[in-house]
Amino acid sequence: MNMDHSGSGEVPDDLQEAQNPTFEVGSQAIIETDHMEGMKGAEATIVGAYDTTAYALTYTPETGGEPVENHKWVIHEELENPGDEPLEAGDEATISADHMEGMDGATATIDSAEQTTVYMVDFVPTTGGEEVTNHKWVTEDELSAE
Repeated sequence: MNMDHSGSGEVPDDLQEAQNPTFEVGSQAIIETDHMEGMKGAEATIVGAYDTTAYALTYTPETGGEPVENHKWVIHEELENPGDEPLEAGDEATISADHMEGMDGATATIDSAEQTTVYMVDFVPTTGGEEVTNHKWVTEDELSAE
């Protein structure tokens, strides 16, 4: 499964910037999660902070293949017509994001929902390689101060 490590930096029009994020745009933080290889322990530069509902979800890629289980994170604004209220575990939704190949248009089952601040980050993987830019998304509890 190919993850599109770097993003365009574009965010949904209706996504609200965080008013008082723990990690300010332009600041540094340490990534404490491993959504992908080389992420955990990397120093991140915060390039965006937004208040929303973040979902872990399971979906079968539109391109075929095995289901992707407990993918973290797709935000409320990246679902097709999700309504105003946050979805709950067990709800189904259609993804309108392309973080990974085959994700856009896939039907997903919500595994969990978390009201939080999500961050778009730039970082250099601890495994080496090129800088990842505009990575979507890392939640507040997946970051720590340096």
